[in-house]
Amino acid sequence: MKADKFREECGVFGIFGHPEAANLTYLGLYALQHRGQESAGICSSDQKQLHLEKSIGLVADIFNEKRLKRLPGYMAIGHNRYSTAGGSNPKNVQPIVANYSLGQLAIAHNGNLVNAFELRKSLEEEGAIFQSTSDSEVFIHLVAHSKADDLKERIVSALARVNGSYSLLFLTEKKLIAVRDPYGVRPLSLGQVDGAYVVGSETCAFDLIGATYIRDIEPGEMLVIDANGLTSYKSVVTAPRKAFCIFEYIYFARPDSYIFGGHNVNAVRKLFGRQLATENPVDADLIIPVPDSGVPSAIGYSEQSGIPFEFGLIRNHYIGRTFIEPKQSIRHFGVKIKLNPVRELLEGKRVIVVDDSIVRGTTSKKIVKMIREQGGAREVHMKISSPPTVGPCFYGIDTPTRHELIASSHNVEEIRRYTTADTLAYLSMEGLFKNIPDPENFCSACFDNNYPIDFPGQESQLELLF
Repeated sequence: MKADKFREECGVFGIFGHPEAANLTYLGLYALQHRGQESAGICSSDQKQLHLEKSIGLVADIFNEKRLKRLPGYMAIGHNRYSTAGGSNPKNVQPIVANYSLGQLAIAHNGNLVNAFELRKSLEEEGAIFQSTSDSEVFIHLVAHSKADDLKERIVSALARVNGSYSLLFLTEKKLIAVRDPYGVRPLSLGQVDGAYVVGSETCAFDLIGATYIRDIEPGEMLVIDANGLTSYKSVVTAPRKAFCIFEYIYFARPDSYIFGGHNVNAVRKLFGRQLATENPVDADLIIPVPDSGVPSAIGYSEQSGIPFEFGLIRNHYIGRTFIEPKQSIRHFGVKIKLNPVRELLEGKRVIVVDDSIVRGTTSKKIVKMIREQGGAREVHMKISSPPTVGPCFYGIDTPTRHELIASSHNVEEIRRYTTADTLAYLSMEGLFKNIPDPENFCSACFDNNYPIDFPGQESQLELLF
């Protein structure tokens, strides 16, 4: 199976009880655009039926005034999907809407089910016909096949069969239901605006619409929001431990968000940078980040070391979905179209480059060479504000397979030689955990191969699904 079959890196947003539900959902998705740039969709309810608008593309390109007017009602859910390897599939665009015995049901899902293939096979043997290749559709069929009398119990029975990570929003004609997996892998927060309840992957979505953050939805918790208000059901599913995704702090979440207990992402990343400077000092003239996710850590490194911080790499924020490369090959074109060094700052300098991670190593190698050759830097020291990434993620972050991760088969010195940096250093595991709140509650499988959620069969078989 191709890489887009079951992997979902996404953002979700929902609102109940507001006359501009669709418009505010659009703004929420706009704020969560970093969580998914492949496609977006909004489903609303006018209390009689569901209305759906979705498409491939960016939020602002998909939704205009005309489309938003086709989404009436006081409640809505929205979804951004991340662009994964293997190409776009319009059938995978969410929310997914279906008719079943109790009425209409829409779903938006952030996360990844590690037993999706087994569940799908079982459901197909029971007569289910799937319209997409997304693991999210599994939830729809599990709910539809349940014999329970009400939707809440049907969702609970479905959750008992799934294994993996999920922040889920369900929308019916008259209610909004939010659920977070018992490990709490993906963030999900509750807020309020103008008396209406809002739910979103990150609090930055609340800021844009003027909503007040109330709290995180707890791992294993289900919220039912309807005309009677908000009802919380704690521990509808349970797990032996919490396993918040450490990569949300390192890279995925937006710096201005508050996640995993209301802790600011930017502040945590700056602490990573300070720790990195303490563990790996080097004489240099300048510190520059690889924008954008490397910026807070580079600032922290600068504050701790006293070495000046500058934006020595300028990022192009207006890159489209496709590129037309000149027929005459341009060296490092893929990186150059995103980043450009400022020679006036870099020429003749000893430069520290701070990035959040190294995956395959190819981009880091191009960046180092570009800073040295095009920027004129005398020395280039690469500092990474996370430990070496040695394992793939099966819980919703789109990482390559293990053999594609350079740190899974090469030590730090070998990676340094490959990137051609003068020095290379990573943040230690001890330094990482020292600077995150409640470190015992985090999943760090990408750094230590300690996977908290069991997956069926061998890892090599599971990787084939991605």
